[in-house]
Amino acid sequence: MEIQKIGVVGAGQMGNGIAHVMALAGYDVLLTDISQETLEHALVLISKNLSRQVTREKINKAEMSAALERIKTTLQLADVGKTDLVIEAATERESVKQAIFEDILPHLQPHTILTSNTSSISITRLGSRTDRPGRFMGFHFMNPVPVMQLVELIRGIATEDETFQACKAVVDKLGKTAASAEDFPAFIVNRILMPMINEAVYTLYEGVGSVKSIDLSMRLGANHPMGPLELADFIGLDTCLAIMNVLHDGLADTKYRPCPLLTKYVEAGWLGRKTERGFYDYRGETPVPTR
Repeated sequence: MEIQKIGVVGAGQMGNGIAHVMALAGYDVLLTDISQETLEHALVLISKNLSRQVTREKINKAEMSAALERIKTTLQLADVGKTDLVIEAATERESVKQAIFEDILPHLQPHTILTSNTSSISITRLGSRTDRPGRFMGFHFMNPVPVMQLVELIRGIATEDETFQACKAVVDKLGKTAASAEDFPAFIVNRILMPMINEAVYTLYEGVGSVKSIDLSMRLGANHPMGPLELADFIGLDTCLAIMNVLHDGLADTKYRPCPLLTKYVEAGWLGRKTERGFYDYRGETPVPTR
């Protein structure tokens, strides 16, 4: 099947990035959220990010205008059922995702492929609770979506090959690279990345190094473009904790136990850049370590 219209559920950090790249690649996009304010903010952010691409001569002004015209918004989840491919990009909580799928299922067309941008939750389990496990899979973009080149495609145990091939064709059209991952907790990228971030938090928790020295060591000693604690703030500490809990619960191995300090920061509401405090305080002109 040829996918022409794409629905994106959730207009937050990931959802607006997905809408951006889909529209730029020529797809008609319907973006939905429960908040009109979030939808409006998403359109402003998409326009700003497209303008940055024009400035850097990645695209021209005509391509930017055409992309913006392809994006429509709605507060009605049911409207998204008319699309060929739905990408759910809500918060990383299984109960939230399951509720979205339950609400949208009666409105989907028979051929619609349903996918989740989950970074860790079982695709098999999510798909089994829908009416189309064969047309369900994981479609995991990296953050920030317009910049990062990888997309993880995750098949559940019931995902049909036709579904995988249709989604891979979309990734190819985006000019990105697809990595096929099996349906195990956190898949490939986060299975490797999150324990590293969690270990960096343990290193801080145990007093081995300060925020500044840990990030400096990994940037200069391992040639990482961003230190692990700075990266955790960028991702969101609540998301990092959610993924570590999925790994710990799903694999039953103590090496995935979330660091108590990570839990404490999340309990404090210090979630990183999005709340202006995490391992760094972002309320001033330059970020300042909080420990």
